[in-house]
Amino acid sequence: MRTQRRRTQYLALGIVAAAALVLTGCTAGAPSTGSEADGDVTLTFLVSESPNLTPEYWDAAIARASKEVPGVTIKKVVGENTPAYAQQLFASGQAPDIFAAGIANGLAQKGELAEYTRAELEAAGITDFTSGTINGKFYGIPTGAQAIPLVYYNKDLFAKAGISAPPTTYAELVEDAAALKAAGIAPFEIGGGGEDTWATVLTLNSVVAADVLIEDPAWFLKREKDEVKFTDPEFVSSAAKVANLVKDGFSDPDGMTRTYADLEQAFLDGKAAMYPMGSWFTAAADSKNLSNIGVFGWPSDGGKPAFPVVTGAGMNVNANSENVDLAKKWALAFQTNTENLDSTVITDGAIVTVKGYTVPDGVGALYSQMVEAYNGAVDAGATVPAWGNVTGDGALPPGFNDKMVAANVDLMTGKTSPEDFAKYLDEQYAAAQK
Repeated sequence: MRTQRRRTQYLALGIVAAAALVLTGCTAGAPSTGSEADGDVTLTFLVSESPNLTPEYWDAAIARASKEVPGVTIKKVVGENTPAYAQQLFASGQAPDIFAAGIANGLAQKGELAEYTRAELEAAGITDFTSGTINGKFYGIPTGAQAIPLVYYNKDLFAKAGISAPPTTYAELVEDAAALKAAGIAPFEIGGGGEDTWATVLTLNSVVAADVLIEDPAWFLKREKDEVKFTDPEFVSSAAKVANLVKDGFSDPDGMTRTYADLEQAFLDGKAAMYPMGSWFTAAADSKNLSNIGVFGWPSDGGKPAFPVVTGAGMNVNANSENVDLAKKWALAFQTNTENLDSTVITDGAIVTVKGYTVPDGVGALYSQMVEAYNGAVDAGATVPAWGNVTGDGALPPGFNDKMVAANVDLMTGKTSPEDFAKYLDEQYAAAQK
């Protein structure tokens, strides 16, 4: 699952998707002709590829869904699956028939996306009727949750620094970071350079989840209504913690220049002790059969760990597709196919929420730890919205996240203060809502 996500990890710039659509001659819903058209109708499908969601992953999943919907050929388009970019595609008349990740906010309100009925979703085994829902209408197919982010830690490096267990309060987290630094170990692998600056914001996501959302899970719903501001003390305090982690030398100094793939590999190679990342990281660690990686939720000041969760809104369908009913049917088949769900567990660390689904045998140790932590957080009432990845009501407005990511880099590198960072976010949020 990519919630979507979570912020999807792009290997291609948005311009690639537009170019691909132009070069293939496909407009939304237009059936292809000639040798391309193995079925009666060709549908275009926009996906984002990543180290977890490889070309082979997508090709196999597409093939499985297509077996359930005869007469359809899927033309895969690789590009940027974000609400902002989707709006550009609609504006230029190049929107595909189907989007792999939830991009509903801002488009559903304009009538650009096809709706599902609750009966359609229930018949397919869907159990979540909030994710991807806007103004009470269903635009997505939520089948799996992800925690974005959690903190993964290297048990061997913790032991080397004399740390016997993960921290339970923010004060303990800072103490542990100081102990790791004193032992010559980089406490955090934080960063993301080039096209992967999205990864830098995961630390902010963690701190805000613990400091703001543990106290008020509806904070971003209130922000949408202008009832709270980023310049409010609780958010500014969170931004200050992020800035201080870097200023105090608690992050790998090379992190800000690493790509996402290199950032992940650096943590796996033991270059830092802690790594804030989405639950999809469990797949990367488990694929290497590592036994020295643990996981915990970012701790709050009061000792309640934040477990930010989002059930991915799933795929969206272009309401203007010439074959909208067939596109909806194919999207449902893709999202609920059992082998596809198994694949999201194994390759992307998804927590599947489809009725009757059973986790396949042989899942990795870290995935099992993560699910155990998730179940514990649910029981303790410690789950909060993964605010950077919500796609329904309370979602960040289109285009805002890109502005926030860029500003967060300045926050982490000392180019802006927490107060100015928060002020800028309020300005950009207001502009994005227009």
